[in-house]
Amino acid sequence: MKVGILTFHRCINYGSYWQARCLAEAMKKRGHTIEILDHYSNKINLAEWKCALQPVLPAFIPSSDIPLYRKKIVSFFEAFEDLPLSKSFPLDNPEQMDSYDLVIVGSDEVWNLSHPWYGYYPIFYGDGIQAKQVIAYAASFGNYDAYASLEKDWAEKLRQFERISVRDKNSQRIIKSALGWDVPQVLDPCFLYPVNPYPMALPFLQPYVAVYGHNFSENFIANSKEFARSRGLPLISIGYRNDWADEQWLTAGPLEFSAFMHSAQAVVTNFFHGCVFALINTKPFVCETSSYRSLKVQGLMDTIEAQSYMVQEQTPFATYNERLAEPLSRDIIRNIEALRLFSSEWLDKALSYNPSIRHEFV
Repeated sequence: MKVGILTFHRCINYGSYWQARCLAEAMKKRGHTIEILDHYSNKINLAEWKCALQPVLPAFIPSSDIPLYRKKIVSFFEAFEDLPLSKSFPLDNPEQMDSYDLVIVGSDEVWNLSHPWYGYYPIFYGDGIQAKQVIAYAASFGNYDAYASLEKDWAEKLRQFERISVRDKNSQRIIKSALGWDVPQVLDPCFLYPVNPYPMALPFLQPYVAVYGHNFSENFIANSKEFARSRGLPLISIGYRNDWADEQWLTAGPLEFSAFMHSAQAVVTNFFHGCVFALINTKPFVCETSSYRSLKVQGLMDTIEAQSYMVQEQTPFATYNERLAEPLSRDIIRNIEALRLFSSEWLDKALSYNPSIRHEFV
């Protein structure tokens, strides 16, 4: 089939890039012709680039960091050109896109009405998509809480989808409440088609502890530093400035990020894809929850039964030491393998179009 993927593929964000690329690779492996739908919006581009130049607000941004973040943005632009992109079309005018046998909406926060610049674009809810059928794989409402009911008009748009799977329990609850549908939870595409890191020389000595995220709590910083010191390992922060780390790598692009996470001894993070890349590389890790990402991180940890790798503001050092010093739990690895098989089988079934069994979600 000719298959399109609709997601946030041009975000200056390592996770957004890799989930788009891995889903495309997973579909290509199944023998389909793949295009990532290259929507554009000048308004969104400006918002995205402005955020990428000042990514750790409200933390102070030294002026010397601006050219480094600019170089990071350029690295993303170069990586985007290697994606299997469709012809470009305006985000608010999807009628200009090509026609497809199937369009997959997802992964990422494609249904997050609270997203500061992608919220409330009807195309992500199926409107105007030029395809014989539309499905959702690992779609998410992000930090749009299930207890804030989905607006009726937006809920009704989801009836346009032939089949839906989601990335977290919060999204399951929202769809159940809004439409009465029991939709399955599947894994992020980075698990579906694990990233093979490109061999490259990293710009620092190994081994090290990877730091991925920003605006960590004081307790998290103190415990991460104590662990690193106890093991004689430097803390290296990728993509964002964390002055408490020993080194900063602000210019890294998506390919460098993959190699960096693959080579780390352990990972300390407060990002969803920080957890994902630790897990796919079987690295010990800890994740501090944040208000923006707590729902999707908690959903992933609950699904693979890795709740003990989440830390709170008052978590003692002993927990950090135990999680970061020991190999990743074999039970978690087995859970991921089982869910990877389930996710792959769900996708295969969703691709076998039969108009007589519309909305067979379970």
